Amino acid sequence: MDYKDRKGNFFKNRTGQDKFLDAVYSNVCGRFVMKILAAPVISKAVGSFMDTWPSTFLIGGFIRKNHIRMSDYERKKYRSFNAFFTRKLRDGKRTVDKEPSHLISPCDGMVTVYPIDLRTKISVKHSCYTVASMLRDEKLAAEYAGGICVVVRLSVDNYHRYCYVDTGKKGRNYFLPGMLHTVNPAILDHVKIYKENARSYCILETKNFGKVVQMEVGAMCVGRINNYHREALVRRGQEKGRFEYGGSTVVLFFKRDEVAVDDDILKNSAQGIETKVRLGERIGKAMFP
Repeated sequence: MDYKDRKGNFFKNRTGQDKFLDAVYSNVCGRFVMKILAAPVISKAVGSFMDTWPSTFLIGGFIRKNHIRMSDYERKKYRSFNAFFTRKLRDGKRTVDKEPSHLISPCDGMVTVYPIDLRTKISVKHSCYTVASMLRDEKLAAEYAGGICVVVRLSVDNYHRYCYVDTGKKGRNYFLPGMLHTVNPAILDHVKIYKENARSYCILETKNFGKVVQMEVGAMCVGRINNYHREALVRRGQEKGRFEYGGSTVVLFFKRDEVAVDDDILKNSAQGIETKVRLGERIGKAMFP
């Protein structure tokens, strides 16, 4: 999907990662390899390697390939690739909008908005969900009919820590493991498998936006979601957690008449264009502050 920045400048968004994933899921050999990589023992081994000192040899090439400006980040020697991937920004490199009625982005990334009904198809990491299938809870999903779904997709060069979108009471964490499904080829034209990414969500009883679902989506194979808190009182802009190596996305669900998303994001989403945002930046406002 192509994207625009908040000034309206248009960019083509055809990354090497996008090309690779399309190739993987559009041929038999690629799908076979994906099945192997999705095996728990392989996924765990890859993740474990990314935590070791030898994985640091990947860092230099990754920085150059993705044009990462390391001057934005704390200066330190990394003991593993994952330590580098979850690096912290230097103070002052992100500003959290403090206006209570403003909805902020929970992370850096590319945002898309979907109006919610029971048939809404939400695209996340080359997978397609309904609200009910994403939550695996039809009763909870029904509460958000008529509301808004906000998807913020991170790319590998983004800052991979995320925050709470508002002050309030955080409920328990729900973890949904990823799965790879075999599908009858009569159902899908050429994709004989489909995947569900591992994901974690909690319910936030917020001060300004009602009952919000905040969800983190990891990669199918090696992505790991590291959330810091159980049930707790939390505040807007407080760091909620981080993604370790792999693809990642943050998804927000709002009930009807709680949030009005900014016009540029709505217009871009309707045209199939993502909007580039930063952690803490305003992306909407409370409908009735």
